[in-house]
Amino acid sequence: MTRSGRNPEKRVKTARGRTASSNRWLSRQLNDPYVKQAKAEGYRSRAAYKLIELDEKFGLLKGAQRVVDLGIAPGGWSQVVRKMAPRAAIVGIDLLPTEPIEGVTIFQMDFMADEAPEALEGALDGPPDLVLSDMAANTVGHKQTDHLRTMGLVETAVDFAIQTLAPGGAFVAKVFAGGTDSELLTLLKQNFATVKHAKPPASRKGSSEWYVIAQGFKGR
Repeated sequence: MTRSGRNPEKRVKTARGRTASSNRWLSRQLNDPYVKQAKAEGYRSRAAYKLIELDEKFGLLKGAQRVVDLGIAPGGWSQVVRKMAPRAAIVGIDLLPTEPIEGVTIFQMDFMADEAPEALEGALDGPPDLVLSDMAANTVGHKQTDHLRTMGLVETAVDFAIQTLAPGGAFVAKVFAGGTDSELLTLLKQNFATVKHAKPPASRKGSSEWYVIAQGFKGR
């Protein structure tokens, strides 16, 4: 603590072999209040607060009974669902390994695989009323390519939601700067009562990520 009463930012000690970008990332982590809060409250990642903030604004988890978490790793969003809707059945999927979460069925597999939708549906006793997607494609450093790859995941998630959601259900997905492309936005508006974009406070200011929130699924 300084004489002014402010906590000075933690400085990252330089290390051989560590890149400048790695140092910036580590410095940001050490000084990020959401990272500190996540550790204090037992969440696996700061991303948990993005869902908490979206839920505060849109009431996504109120009355949720069956939830699908696409891109579950490391598990922060499912932890939030468990806390906010403790009676909900939850199933998640990710290419990356995810430590077990009590009350959550987790598949380590590619969501784009043909067998993935059936596996997710089979783990729930009925259609989901909420499909969450925090998926993003691995970046290659080319902005347009990265955007297209992530939007490919979003399109697949939208198709899954439309095919599986219960009437009145909701869909949330991470998109990037520019939001959802026009064709996908039209598809969402055709199938949901309301479609909005939001950037929760927990999303870093320098990040291009946004979320699309579609509520009131009209049914098939």
